[in-house]
Amino acid sequence: MNSHPKYPKLFTPIEIGGITLPNRAIMGSMHTGLEEVKGGFQKMAEYFATRARGGVGLIITGGVAPNRQGWVGPFSIKLTRRREIKKHRIITDAVHKEGGRICMQILHAGRYGYHPLCVAPSAIKAPINRFKPRALSSRGVERTIKHFVRCAKLSKEAGYDGVEVMGSEGYLINEFISSKTNKRTDQWGGSYENRMRFPIEIVRRIREEVGENFILVYRLSMLDLVDEGSSWSEIKQLAVAIEKAGASVINTGIGWHEARVPTIATMVPRAGFAWVTKKLMGSVSIPLITTNRINMPDVAENVLEQGCADMVSMARPFLADPEIIAKAKEEKAEEINTCIGCNQACLDHIFAQKTASCLVNPRACRELEFPIKIPREQKKVAIIGGGPAGLSAAKHCGEMGYEVTIFEASKEIGGQFNLAKVIPGKEEFHETIRYYKKMLNKYGVKINYESRVDVNSFPIADFDEVIVATGVQPRKLKLEGADSPNVLPYDQVIRGMHEVGQKVAVIGAGGIGFDMCEYLINGDQSMPTVEEFAKVWGVDISLEQRGGLQKPASHKAEREIYLLQRKSSKHGAGLGKTTGWIHRASLKKAGVKLLGDLDYKRITERGLVIEKDGKEKLIEVDQVIICAGQTSVNQLHASFKAAGVNAHLIGGALLASEVDAKRAIEEGMMVAYDISA
Repeated sequence: MNSHPKYPKLFTPIEIGGITLPNRAIMGSMHTGLEEVKGGFQKMAEYFATRARGGVGLIITGGVAPNRQGWVGPFSIKLTRRREIKKHRIITDAVHKEGGRICMQILHAGRYGYHPLCVAPSAIKAPINRFKPRALSSRGVERTIKHFVRCAKLSKEAGYDGVEVMGSEGYLINEFISSKTNKRTDQWGGSYENRMRFPIEIVRRIREEVGENFILVYRLSMLDLVDEGSSWSEIKQLAVAIEKAGASVINTGIGWHEARVPTIATMVPRAGFAWVTKKLMGSVSIPLITTNRINMPDVAENVLEQGCADMVSMARPFLADPEIIAKAKEEKAEEINTCIGCNQACLDHIFAQKTASCLVNPRACRELEFPIKIPREQKKVAIIGGGPAGLSAAKHCGEMGYEVTIFEASKEIGGQFNLAKVIPGKEEFHETIRYYKKMLNKYGVKINYESRVDVNSFPIADFDEVIVATGVQPRKLKLEGADSPNVLPYDQVIRGMHEVGQKVAVIGAGGIGFDMCEYLINGDQSMPTVEEFAKVWGVDISLEQRGGLQKPASHKAEREIYLLQRKSSKHGAGLGKTTGWIHRASLKKAGVKLLGDLDYKRITERGLVIEKDGKEKLIEVDQVIICAGQTSVNQLHASFKAAGVNAHLIGGALLASEVDAKRAIEEGMMVAYDISA
């Protein structure tokens, strides 16, 4: 029965594992780091309960190891003993209290385990891990299967509505399936029938142990994106066998962690891999879930309408906005804080062994620390600057019921977001600006455009608090010839204020330098289609090749571009761990020349003179674009403080070492809490 006029497919109930879910949306599995911190179960309980309250049909936890060998890292979360049930009950009780449903993911890291106890089908080290795994003995394989079953049984006793068996992304089960990582000669290796026996036995024995009325999700790697990955016929064969073994539903896994194809970053088209799941539709009779870069309800509805899957999994979008489903149901999609696929506060935090959060929603995973509240004392707040920090401060202050006025020097709000949104691969920043505009309107925030503030004429008496969020300006290069007409600041280039020639030198290999190169390569273009993306990154949409890989198409830039830095370290060393390699690969594909360990001597009409290895060299270019950092625009703060005003300094105006939207938005939230303290 269709239950929603705008999203009828999304809000059609579905029964899996004897449980009826109110909609087709799943909050996919994410490790957050809360699993290992002090008081983590209470924090996870509030984190998951907030999403259950937001209306998601089913939640799947981050991966829980079935034994110590399966740890993702030393002392990471596991469920191996009855005494651990009590802590998990904190989570399941909190979710059920909100009317939600939750499954626990069982994840054995295999050779990806970042610890000396890691094991695998064969003793082959992963290229992304320093630890070489020990090969499981035949007894060890049997013992591991029993541990999966024990973990599932304990999860049921802990109140979970089901489990997801993690069989993709290159973890242990996936390693058994692939000949790339399984070189065994016993009953668990050799032929494909033998290699797929491991997941089949896990699913079959779990079902026998937990009974029928318990959700059993199997996460199937439908596109390995590595050499010697599974063929499509093998994937289909495994899906049929997994259904027969007792799975309630099959979830889609895309790419091993060592794959050199982007799978969830912003440059991946929305729902960019739904076609993979669609190819399996009809091969099994149980529901299929599709995933990756489904970040808005209209995208989810379209995927379901096109018959790509029976359900959709959205993981990080629930970090960005825990109420995405409730807002969709109420037809308030404009109020959704859209996931932009940046990875900066979620995956990058996890790889740095920090607790995950979200760039656009810094409250994520800190719901107990920053509860939504309405302070007793109402205040009038002035915010100087409508960039990321100022917008975040305005939204959070408005949410708290304060009377907020923004003073913005330009004709539009957004600040650095207005530059980011036109960079290829960062188009989702359009959504962030849309969200803030909607929320400012919702909370009655006044915006004074083209308003340059002077402390002497500013109506200080009208406000209780002043937040200075005046942002940054490009750093000027102190170099002979830096004032020449052929020297351009990055912001003016992105705003289209200058014609750029065919030969360009970009000074500065940080995030802005890489963004500038992407802009020079591709221009202000829209997000690529699935077909365009597949050609550039070598994804075989026909699935005729093993692992779904083919030779990438040539993607040489029309311009001759040099990206230069003084440092001897690799270019983009400060970029996020999960996306930096993508940006470097993109520039390499386009033929950008990366030069480092040099000094800049002077700029002439002919180009840029550098010194490298003790020798001067002229790089002949039409223009030199400066991306050598920023300086803060913060003079107002000291003036306000001197005048006795309760003034706060945030964002790039506080620290301009890097353009850092994550920090700016977080500081915007925190200043609202500081004011309310």
